[in-house]
Amino acid sequence: MKLNRRNFIGSAAAVSATLSAPMVMGAAHGKPKVVVIGGGAGGATVARYLAKDSKGMIDVTLVEPTRTYYTCFFSNLYIGGFREFASIGHTYGKLAADYGINVIHDWAIGVDRDAKTVTLAGGGTLPYDRLVLSPGIDFKEGAVPGWDVTAQQKMPHAYKAGSQTQLLKAQLEAMPQGGTYCMVAPPNPFRCPPGPYERISMVAHHLKANNATAKILILDPKPKFSKQGLFQEGWSNHYDGMIEWVGPDFGGDKVEVRPDAMEVVIDGEVTKVDVCNVIPAMKAGRIAEIAGVTNEAGWAPVHAATMATKADENIHVLGDSSHQGDMPKSGFAANSQAKVAAMAIRGALTGSKVFPAKFTNTCWSLIDTDDGIKVGASYEATDEKIAKTDGFISKTGEDAALRKATYEESVGWYDGITADMFG
Repeated sequence: MKLNRRNFIGSAAAVSATLSAPMVMGAAHGKPKVVVIGGGAGGATVARYLAKDSKGMIDVTLVEPTRTYYTCFFSNLYIGGFREFASIGHTYGKLAADYGINVIHDWAIGVDRDAKTVTLAGGGTLPYDRLVLSPGIDFKEGAVPGWDVTAQQKMPHAYKAGSQTQLLKAQLEAMPQGGTYCMVAPPNPFRCPPGPYERISMVAHHLKANNATAKILILDPKPKFSKQGLFQEGWSNHYDGMIEWVGPDFGGDKVEVRPDAMEVVIDGEVTKVDVCNVIPAMKAGRIAEIAGVTNEAGWAPVHAATMATKADENIHVLGDSSHQGDMPKSGFAANSQAKVAAMAIRGALTGSKVFPAKFTNTCWSLIDTDDGIKVGASYEATDEKIAKTDGFISKTGEDAALRKATYEESVGWYDGITADMFG
């Protein structure tokens, strides 16, 4: 079935359909309260489904510091010149007006699990019966020697879409002719969109048209990466001789950066670069750590059937921040997990029927104009984890018509998921 906005939302509704019960099993202070922290693919979706499907029986509050949310998925296409920046920006007005969600633009800075309250930077306190954390990712300190967030204006990560994405594109456009674009790629696990290797493809697409003698250097601590054969085939076809990938066998895991000098040090050897996109090792967004639900690796372990944390059954963690099993850290995955969590939370608070958890995911990447590839799978909840049940991936050597259809499918998905998130 070809994916578009209508059938994406329709299938999503079918997955989340439940039977409401008339009684409310929440706290004694009135309607049960759910606080959602983070307004991205996980947070916005769970807030909308809770408010929509409970028909006013649950008081839903969404806490998100930004008034306009820029999606990480498709932000690479902005860098490549395939999208306008405004097209990846979305606001929360419909969630408030159409679904009665209390949208608060503030930072959550504290969680008291005993009192079941969230503290806001602005001084407010929010009580909850269930708390949903979907804060995305933060970076591990010291992951790339020489880099921390104070250096992000010189060597941007562009892994939280918005001003960082605009900065990276501006630096790309200002590169001297014949210059060098360097990416320090992240170790596993990492947030999927904006995927590093799709980003390389989009950078190469821009340079081929505007700076054809430029070079791209990828410094990668991983010996292999997702869809590697597909990307390397595409790079050979479209950008032959432009891209050099340096894995751990040749020092890709021994990298230091010098932001002030715009230099990278590869296993002791200094290389001058013109743009350096540093994507450090990642961990769950800070509020998950503050809430005390993360493990030593920095992620939040969850029960697959409900996305409730193993540390506290009243706190659910979605998307990038969760440690859940086989699903990648993608926007599609977060959206899928949000519907499972919404159903479980609504069942716990209102007595509505809860169906077995099912999950799906697809990650699309654009290599060049109309040259789209994808990988995806279906999943189920087991006692141990979210477990993959089957999957698919594009093949090398596919014809141009299929690749174009794959890209068009991704555009339909984008329209569908953003409508599913924001109404």
